[in-house]
Amino acid sequence: MNEMMNFDEPHDFTAAGTPVLTVSALNQAVARLLERSFPLTWIAGEISNFTRASSGHWYFTLKDNAAQVRAVMFRGRAQYANFTPREGDKVEVRALVTLYGARGDYQINVEAIRRAGVGTLFEAFLLLKQKLDAAGLFHPDRKRALPMFPRTVGIVTSPQAAALRDVLTALRRRAPHVNVVLYPTPVQGQLAAQKIAAAIDTASLRNDCDVLIVCRGGGSIEDLWSFNDEDVAYAVANCRMPVISGVGHETDFTICDFAADLRAATPTAAAELAVTPRADWLASLRTDATDLRRAMRRALSESTQTLDGYTRRLLNPNAQIRQQRLKLLALSTAMMHANRAPLTRARHQLDRLGERMAACTPDTRAARSSLAALRHRAAIGMARTVQQRRAALAALSSQLELLNPQRTLERGYAIVTDEAGAVVRSPGQIVAGGALGVRVAEGAAVVEVAAVR
Repeated sequence: MNEMMNFDEPHDFTAAGTPVLTVSALNQAVARLLERSFPLTWIAGEISNFTRASSGHWYFTLKDNAAQVRAVMFRGRAQYANFTPREGDKVEVRALVTLYGARGDYQINVEAIRRAGVGTLFEAFLLLKQKLDAAGLFHPDRKRALPMFPRTVGIVTSPQAAALRDVLTALRRRAPHVNVVLYPTPVQGQLAAQKIAAAIDTASLRNDCDVLIVCRGGGSIEDLWSFNDEDVAYAVANCRMPVISGVGHETDFTICDFAADLRAATPTAAAELAVTPRADWLASLRTDATDLRRAMRRALSESTQTLDGYTRRLLNPNAQIRQQRLKLLALSTAMMHANRAPLTRARHQLDRLGERMAACTPDTRAARSSLAALRHRAAIGMARTVQQRRAALAALSSQLELLNPQRTLERGYAIVTDEAGAVVRSPGQIVAGGALGVRVAEGAAVVEVAAVR
């Protein structure tokens, strides 16, 4: 078996040592070289010669205006594609560049496929979803519960849409008593998003339905793009009544689905979620009526038995009055005994305590006589002491009056002070031209010294 050549390492291609490759080895080496040189890459082109084999593999040619390349998408990858390509479709594929060794054909192995432009639209979808989620439009606390008994159902869709027929059929089948109000609007095309938002706002303003269904049939992401609009999301979130979004099929998700109070997989599912079948309600009412009748019969039976018991216990009114009188007399007697016994015990106890207190009380008559004698002696002694003190105070007052400087001044004397207020006792304290203070009996004066002798 020939040894496969490694083209990544240098080789000596001299005449003597030139390696000889088989076609299989060459194709395998080229395939590995292509796979290492070109990692998984997104490639845009147009579908041509599309074939779906019985094995489930897809074979087609991807081309543009100037070139083409063979492509294969194996069943394990094709089963996850959300659409089946058709001749002439513009697509983008995520593929690995390789070589089909059996024929030596250069081709690409497709891992994923999407419609052309879907990548950009999906990025815009994710950015808008992230923005509105951050604004709180998708928070579960904003979701409202659907009414249990809706009388009127509003529908926002195109009058020509097949989704409208599906919804009306489901409503007639499940709840023919429910009224339907259509708010017509285009669901695809230019300015469709603004018209859808306006229709939702109209339904909210009129407020003539209990629940609102926003729906359309399935399609590509471009077909459903009108429901991936910020104005539509805010119109759904601000609507007065609960909103059910039934846009597309099970695998289709739009911004309207996240903003709505409830998402339905299809328009028909939206109609089924909006109303409960009339037959179910009637069956539930019949069951409730049966339970109510059974409960009433049971209550009547129990009440009859209770009445019979009360009848057996019922006595003649005169007999009942006699029994109550006897009971009242017994209670009165018991109450009298109950009141007298504690009172008698309390009186005996009080008498005993009075006797004990009288025995413990001392005789204070002798003490009172002695106290009166002491009071008399104290009064006499106090009067004598006060008289003696008054005489001593009079003598001291007379002596103090003799020493009062005012009396000396009244006899014609004066007190002389220098400028500092010191009493002048010698001529040395007097300065010629200075001032002296002279105080007499009835006032004072300031004099100027002319000379000192």
